[in-house]
Amino acid sequence: MKLDGIATFVTVVECKSLSEAALKLRISRSVVSERIVELEKELGTSLLQRTTRKITVTEDGQEFLQRAIRIVREVEEATAVMSERRGTLTGPLRISAPVTFGRMHLGPALYPFLAQHPEIQLTLDLNDRRVDPFADGFDAIIRHGMIQDSRLIAWTLATSRRLLVASPDYLARHGTPANPEQLEQHRGIFYLNRGGEDWRFVEASKTTVIRGQPALVVNNGDMSRDAAMAGVGIALLPQFIVHEALGTGALVTIDIGIEPEQEFIYIAHREGQRASAKLRALADWLRQAFGSPPYWDTAGKPATS
Repeated sequence: MKLDGIATFVTVVECKSLSEAALKLRISRSVVSERIVELEKELGTSLLQRTTRKITVTEDGQEFLQRAIRIVREVEEATAVMSERRGTLTGPLRISAPVTFGRMHLGPALYPFLAQHPEIQLTLDLNDRRVDPFADGFDAIIRHGMIQDSRLIAWTLATSRRLLVASPDYLARHGTPANPEQLEQHRGIFYLNRGGEDWRFVEASKTTVIRGQPALVVNNGDMSRDAAMAGVGIALLPQFIVHEALGTGALVTIDIGIEPEQEFIYIAHREGQRASAKLRALADWLRQAFGSPPYWDTAGKPATS
């Protein structure tokens, strides 16, 4: 059984298209088709159902796919290890990261890293949902918050402050809350992927959960910030999202006497998986690029209400 046939099958499933797989593999569509047919003959079963509109993985194909992915990844990793021993960072690297952080901070830090290591082939999936690196096939995930999955080995890239913010216009119309009880009476903008319509603060090592009056619940940091700037309500957001708006005065911070929970930007890989040299190099690069404290915490003193 040829490895290129197995790798081609995995690529077709990932791309959901023979043509897209051919482009990615830099071979013709006919060669892709021939490899799949040959692999199916060797296995004695159909792996894919092809129509003019889409490709569907058969039941046997799903069973074979998980093993095929492991085979391809192990070969890729073995090749990368040999390159690393020669002092070269090379091969594929698959990472998932949040949309807003990826656009605002991760991308600008990644581009010079990739320019310095041109043999790394990075696949970056920007997605705000909580991905499962085991099921979704990522080498690592970059996330903001607290590490909740015990199956992951995580490295901190930067600390992350969260700030209670609102527009000056909103506060002029509704008043500025000065304590948790007053905050509960205000319209809130909540982040859907955090799992609830509440804000979490820490006072004397004790967590305090505050529920506002939901005005907007959304799964994107950019929209949460923009809604706060538009005067929709009060939001509790990471400083890396709101630091520019604070600098211009479009948003101001609110002090209710207790501090939001401390969080982190972290990169995590699967427990039991060897952390490749390129993943370790990327983590070191990002730590240096973000700084300690991170540059978005020191870009200027924010206006306060």
